[in-house]
Amino acid sequence: MSRAPHTGPERPEWMDRVVKRVADDPPEYFTTFRPPPDPPRRSAVLMLFGPDPAGGEDVVLTERAHTLRSHAAQVSFPGGGLEDGDGGPIDAALREAEEEVGVDPASVDIVGALPALFLGPSGHAVTPVLGWWPNPGEIGVVDEVEVARVVRVPVASLLDSANRFNVVGPRGYRGPGFEACGLFVWGFTAMLLTVLFDLADLTLPWDESRERDLPAHILEAWRQGRA
Repeated sequence: MSRAPHTGPERPEWMDRVVKRVADDPPEYFTTFRPPPDPPRRSAVLMLFGPDPAGGEDVVLTERAHTLRSHAAQVSFPGGGLEDGDGGPIDAALREAEEEVGVDPASVDIVGALPALFLGPSGHAVTPVLGWWPNPGEIGVVDEVEVARVVRVPVASLLDSANRFNVVGPRGYRGPGFEACGLFVWGFTAMLLTVLFDLADLTLPWDESRERDLPAHILEAWRQGRA
């Protein structure tokens, strides 16, 4: 499903396996959070993986600005709402990645779009778009209103058992979490990474009884209704 051929390292076979498995037998996560027929809002995120100089792959993650009215200080994939000029979720994900952190859309091989997932609190139906970046270019914060920082995080760091735990939050929240490269990953992004790693057969054993509280700055945003 690549838009155009690119030179550089071939994408890892696990990426195609993820798309095929979701199409053939969607995991419970995608059926549980299937959007309603006409969701209030439609968004897309770009799950952009590229070759890690140290070996394996890395993934582009952003830390959202701490002053935002919603999802403040959270770690996310580049992405945002669909606009009238977008041809669909893939176009939206690529456009947002360019606008937020400077990813050149022409440099990305699109592997596939996964089924949309409904985020009830915000009313968004979010389509994850899986992409391979064979020759990563320079990236950085382009939109300071939206993004505080952007990091290419090694997949190996996210899979390291020392960096995995369950997050315990207010009102009974409990879900997967990661900490790598100074980023505290939880919520939708952590859940999506967890499902993807399982589908890709990349997950390594880790202590699923480990629990961490939300960091103070995220907890404060949550209490103010901005997380």
